[in-house]
Amino acid sequence: MPPADPTLEVERALFAQGAPVVIGVDEVGRGAIAGVVAVGVCAIVQATDAPPLGLRDSKLLSAPRRAAVEPLVRSWAAAVAVGEAEPAEVDALGIVAALGLAGRRALIQLFEQGVDVAAAAVLLDGSHDWLTPALVSPPRIIARVKADRDCAAVAGASVVAKEHRDALMVADHALWPVYDWSGNKGYGSAGHFAAIAEHGATDRHRRTWLRSLDPAAETLPISV
Repeated sequence: MPPADPTLEVERALFAQGAPVVIGVDEVGRGAIAGVVAVGVCAIVQATDAPPLGLRDSKLLSAPRRAAVEPLVRSWAAAVAVGEAEPAEVDALGIVAALGLAGRRALIQLFEQGVDVAAAAVLLDGSHDWLTPALVSPPRIIARVKADRDCAAVAGASVVAKEHRDALMVADHALWPVYDWSGNKGYGSAGHFAAIAEHGATDRHRRTWLRSLDPAAETLPISV
């Protein structure tokens, strides 16, 4: 049975409770060994129309379908943004704190677009609230397992974040083609690890992750 399309059922319940805006939040690149970790945010208001046809969690969409849906999400939502944390920040802070940093940067972008972030209800995909510790005055944050599958605002955030990060990896691929980032998007494929073994790591790699995954990688030369 194919997965059901996400709906606005949860978001409408939050509007009924008084939230003037609902912000869906999802991350991409958490498990990669190279590239940024990106957090997408998708703000909707009570007057927002039904979700775009074909919207689903980014992991359930083919690359061509995701590319077609992403501009529809941007037109549908009240506002969208993507925050990033760099590989060096992941190394320095750890992945959970880096997620929070990227999420905070994304919410700041929404605020700069005129979204009342402080009054919002924030739907965060997953069971762990990694966003609240990164915020000085957090809004109401609801962590929900499989929100990216069930909630249209979170699915929208996942699509925008995935398209944004994939574009960054394709751009980096042009500078370091030996790692095939246009194909593996910075994740730890066999070919990616083989390229690191032959050519060393770059500043776009999460060096602490390489050491934890392969002790031999600690002695690899670092290219730029």
